[in-house]
Amino acid sequence: MYTTVNEEGILNNYATEPKMYYAQYPAIWEQRQYVLQGAVAAIFVSVLVLFAFAVS
Repeated sequence: MYTTVNEEGILNNYATEPKMYYAQYPAIWEQRQYVLQGAVAAIFVSVLVLFAFAVS
């Protein structure tokens, strides 16, 4: 465990940092899934807004 002591004698315990890694560009099937999820979300929000107007 990595610890340091500051000038006041207080012990500081620092969490270990995870190793960094580069993100992978999404595959074509993942991109299509994101488009589908966005379309479903847009339809859902549109239905909610129209329902709110109909109720009020």
